[in-house]
Amino acid sequence: MIKRILIFSTAYLPLIGGAEIAVKEITDRLGGDFVFDLICARIKRNLPKQEKVGKINVYRAGWGWGKLDKFLLPWRGAALAEKLHRQEPYDIAWAIMASFGGLAALFFKNKLKSVPYVLTLQEGDTPEHIASRALWLGPYYKKMFVSADLITAISRYLKEFALAHGAKSQIAIVPNGVDINKFQTPGGNKQELRSRLGITIQEKVIVTVSRLVEKNGIADLIKAMSHLPAEVKLLILGSGSLERELKARVKNSGLNDRVLFLGDVPHDKVPQFLAIADVFVRPSLAEGLGNVFLEAMAAGVPIIGTKVGGIPDFLRDPSVNSGQAPTGLFCEVSDSQSIAEKINLLLADHALHSKLIINGRVLVQEQYSWNKIAAQMKETFTQLTL
Repeated sequence: MIKRILIFSTAYLPLIGGAEIAVKEITDRLGGDFVFDLICARIKRNLPKQEKVGKINVYRAGWGWGKLDKFLLPWRGAALAEKLHRQEPYDIAWAIMASFGGLAALFFKNKLKSVPYVLTLQEGDTPEHIASRALWLGPYYKKMFVSADLITAISRYLKEFALAHGAKSQIAIVPNGVDINKFQTPGGNKQELRSRLGITIQEKVIVTVSRLVEKNGIADLIKAMSHLPAEVKLLILGSGSLERELKARVKNSGLNDRVLFLGDVPHDKVPQFLAIADVFVRPSLAEGLGNVFLEAMAAGVPIIGTKVGGIPDFLRDPSVNSGQAPTGLFCEVSDSQSIAEKINLLLADHALHSKLIINGRVLVQEQYSWNKIAAQMKETFTQLTL
């Protein structure tokens, strides 16, 4: 029997983040067994109030007024959910993150207690940023955890986070995944792309795919370029509030010809840029899991990250995780010299470089394919509707 699931999310595609990609990948694979509706904030006026995206019927609440739509989502979203539920009842309410969408799900659950409420934690912000959100949401923030009938977390770090906020239900670790075929067989001509970017055959390429915000540590990565040989170039894919500041930093450091800001690249084009990279780096200050690390591993690019949040779930540094197959290198947090040292090590040690590529691909194939993740979520949903 087909089950109806109502998803609550603060935002949804085409606004892209790890959570949005995860929802689409999972629902695309479960569409035959479930019907999915999704309520989110409209945020931008050019986004339709209702449309179908993949296997999901998307309903956007608000006027396209950015943050105001987010702030009002708990009340407007819950009201819309009750209306849709009266038309055709839902079997599960599924909240994506303990944020404005999660609060809408909580309000819906408070009115319809018989509908199981699942909370999925995808949070990747710094503890300070999360604390500021929790302060705004007041006592309701903790209630999102306490009231859940089941919680899924994308990392061990977020499971502990849920327990620290009073979670009483079962907590299952269900990570995000990777479309392995897309990242292992990217389209496009590698040399043509390198030439278009002004990169010679002799030059080495460091790539990061990141929102340009403080928590992703891009300023530290740029500073590290001053400690690296002149034939090393850095590609930065992404945009954000720090973009102007970071570009000024590059100019003032005399790195204009070595650091390329490529802006927001469509997700389906990212594999092409990973395919020309020698090393992937994101020196995060905080990370729920880090989908893009997994994508880089699937693409055969050795990774460097910090030992924060959910990154240690998949990054096994040979100097830290002795006895386990190494999948990447840890650099220190907020330490440009450490970042440069690890990049230099990978560029110089070809055996280690190759070993990380092989082990990274094996790990992603065995543990992080979207088919495996979707099967885990199907089991979760089925458990709640027996």
